[in-house]
Amino acid sequence: MRRIQVTGAFTAVLLTGLAASMLLATVCETTADPAGSLPAGDATSAHAPDANAFSHSSATLPFEKELDFKVGNGIFKKLWVTAPASTKSSDGLGPLYNARACQRCHLKDGRGHPPSANFPEDNAVSMLIRLGIPIGPRDTRPDPVYGGQLQDFAVAGLPIEGRPHVAWTEELVALADGTEVSLRRPDWTVADFGYGPMDPETRISVRMAPPMIGLGLLEAVPAEQIAAYADPEDSDGDGISGRAAEVTNAETGDLMLGRFGWKASQPTLRQQTQAAFLGDMGLSTTAFPFGHGDCTDRQPLCRDAPDGGSQATGLEVSETMLKLVVFYSRHLAVPARRDLTDPAVARGQSVFAEAGCASCHRPSLTTAADAADPALAGHTIYAFTDMLLHDMGPDLADGLPEGDATQSEWRTPPLWGIGLTQTVNGHTNFLHDGRARSVLEAILWHGGEAQAARDHVVGLDPADRDALIAYINSL
Repeated sequence: MRRIQVTGAFTAVLLTGLAASMLLATVCETTADPAGSLPAGDATSAHAPDANAFSHSSATLPFEKELDFKVGNGIFKKLWVTAPASTKSSDGLGPLYNARACQRCHLKDGRGHPPSANFPEDNAVSMLIRLGIPIGPRDTRPDPVYGGQLQDFAVAGLPIEGRPHVAWTEELVALADGTEVSLRRPDWTVADFGYGPMDPETRISVRMAPPMIGLGLLEAVPAEQIAAYADPEDSDGDGISGRAAEVTNAETGDLMLGRFGWKASQPTLRQQTQAAFLGDMGLSTTAFPFGHGDCTDRQPLCRDAPDGGSQATGLEVSETMLKLVVFYSRHLAVPARRDLTDPAVARGQSVFAEAGCASCHRPSLTTAADAADPALAGHTIYAFTDMLLHDMGPDLADGLPEGDATQSEWRTPPLWGIGLTQTVNGHTNFLHDGRARSVLEAILWHGGEAQAARDHVVGLDPADRDALIAYINSL
């Protein structure tokens, strides 16, 4: 039994298997398509499902707040430059970094992809590599030379830290009807080290940039609601034992529910944004006031390089800029669903429940009626996530604990908008490292707590399998 501080209310709830029974009634929600066409309720975007589908503001955002959204978008897109520079509000990049703008990773506010000949213009920019040396089931220390994240770009005069490389091995999986599906297993390595070898115990974990839609709504779901779904001891015997992540708020020191990141390692959008400014662009903020970014003391030229900190605060990202970027991220709208009249979609909804997918990809959550931002308050949303950590088995284990998650645990990713990935980002690469090239491949990589659901899908006849994929792509 573990204790966790609840966001907003700052009260404690006990995470026990019995608590899950409080809200089990919503697990399947399959009788009449509860989400309809509006997965974010009144906040759902009414814009066309085109290449800009992930970049619109929430439909409930008041008109007088649209300027804040647009200015935040401008900061999200702007290219940072090396310090010192005449553009004082835009200098301080690096000295080591992965991208010059938030938008360079979150392409069109959507999903990143691994290096590919199809994307020569950005190659590995929409992904990053976590580094760490495991020192316990849920604890890691940074690499002594390269820190907690590999930076593959550097300002003039400094070497980069290294270049990621991937080799793919194709593996055939036979489905019950005789169909063979080829899965690609990645082997990630780092070459061209700029500062000597890594520690031999250091492990790497590749992470694609996730979509930005609906993040404010997920932040507005009460922690008590998410904690009630947890069943860490699998008390009900269904094979699903999700855990609520418990992580530290870097600015307050409080333990809070982990909500964001592939392993739920960040408690708030504000902290998630600041961690990205630091790790991805080498920019200092209130929570992480390090002008040298992720540079270690084994990289003295990086430590000694000039930074862009203001004379008043010493920070490169002002509090005003930070708040605007968080506001923008918080109010990116979820697009409406599509193809609801397709009989295959209706059938696929039933298959989704029958397979047990809804045990983790829980259809609905409800945002707090008293959420701090009224535009996000009181919505029933259909994100298809329980926001919990689940053991996904050895094939998806990355060997690297993070936050409160073990090497094989991952937060259930939301499914809303998944069917527009090709439209927005020009690919269908899924899972944390982009190994899956389709929804079906992503399902077939599931193991651990999701093994039974995966095996159910393997046994489907082609019509039901196609219907399941059609339903997921309609979300």
